[in-house]
Amino acid sequence: MKKRAFLKGLTGLGLSTPLTFKHLDELMLSIGHLSDNTLAKHEDYWLKIRADYRLKSDYINLENGFYCIMPKYIEDHYIKHIKEINFQGSYYMRTVQMENKKISASRLSKMAGCLPEELIITRNATESLDLVIQGQKWKKGDEAIMAAQDYGAMRNQFILMEHRFGISVREVSIPNHPKNDEEIVKLYESVITPKTRLLMICHMVNITGQIMPVQKICDMAHRYGVRVLVDGAHAFGHIQFSIQDLHCDYYGTSLHKWLSVPLGAGFLYVNKDQISDLWPLFAEGSRDSADISRLNHIGTHPVQTDLSIINAIDYHNKIGGSRKEARLRYLQKYWTDQVRDLPRVLVNTPVEPKRYCAIGNVGIETIDPADFSKQLLDDYKIWTVAINRPGVRGLRITPNLFTTTKELDILVKAIKELST
Repeated sequence: MKKRAFLKGLTGLGLSTPLTFKHLDELMLSIGHLSDNTLAKHEDYWLKIRADYRLKSDYINLENGFYCIMPKYIEDHYIKHIKEINFQGSYYMRTVQMENKKISASRLSKMAGCLPEELIITRNATESLDLVIQGQKWKKGDEAIMAAQDYGAMRNQFILMEHRFGISVREVSIPNHPKNDEEIVKLYESVITPKTRLLMICHMVNITGQIMPVQKICDMAHRYGVRVLVDGAHAFGHIQFSIQDLHCDYYGTSLHKWLSVPLGAGFLYVNKDQISDLWPLFAEGSRDSADISRLNHIGTHPVQTDLSIINAIDYHNKIGGSRKEARLRYLQKYWTDQVRDLPRVLVNTPVEPKRYCAIGNVGIETIDPADFSKQLLDDYKIWTVAINRPGVRGLRITPNLFTTTKELDILVKAIKELST
């Protein structure tokens, strides 16, 4: 069988045709006249979206920042991919596996706003970002910059580079409530030296949800000849943006978070001018140094996840990225507005709309975050996660499209009762 004919036969895997969502098509016709912000408050509409998910009744899930569960459409296609690949076995793996992965990567690059030759599918944001950190051609005395609030795996990778290559890592602490973008830009600028090689920043701080002024930081760093790595684990599929507009050199993200891809997928963007300067994570044969695929040699992996990426993008597009962002921003504002001014309550997420979306963080002065989390689960059946990091003591609250305002009312009630 010719490869072209074989690919054509894979339309059932969701590679060549978009998913059809009859009920969503009908829903879209009914709300097409509404603005994104108006629709964000339309509870009846979002209850119909909620019906697309299988949800446990044991608790209210407000910890979607770790892993956003799949709607049934993506889950069903994922299971279909598993069965089909198991049916075809090594024939699939030795014929069109890599070509199909390129198709998925191309769809991702279109959504991300970059060239297909600048993006590879990885297994998660940690792999993507660590590949860049360990892939630098470090020399003893080189410096890197990161924040105390950055994700732990990246911090550990930089520590490893300190031990292995003798580099130094300079650290800043991001204010939870910055006065303006310039305060943050100057904070990073203040620790740049002639030895600085790489600066890492979060697009969206994972523990507070603060959206960072990425483009301004990148432009500032480039004036000093410093490359910028962006941790976008919580931004992609969450807020609307184009990588080209960020002006960054590298961007890594997980797809199992806000795009709701099955576990085991992320991507790495590398500006085409920087690809040749990175060492791969695993050894690869002779390859053009400017070919980003030389960074993507990871051996045999769960290829059904690669196929599900297209299904997840189709579902995201059917809902509408801007509609999704508006709803997620509305949900966070809905509950934080009710608790920001309460005595002994600390909301660690900025109040300005451009600095937040779904993720919020709240603490109670008199309660340890771990105890706060336990009380929410034991007494109110709310599942969330405790954060106890420099400058951030509280719970990370991450609703999703299936979250209702009635569920958030229970959270608000709990915060009011526990803080008195």
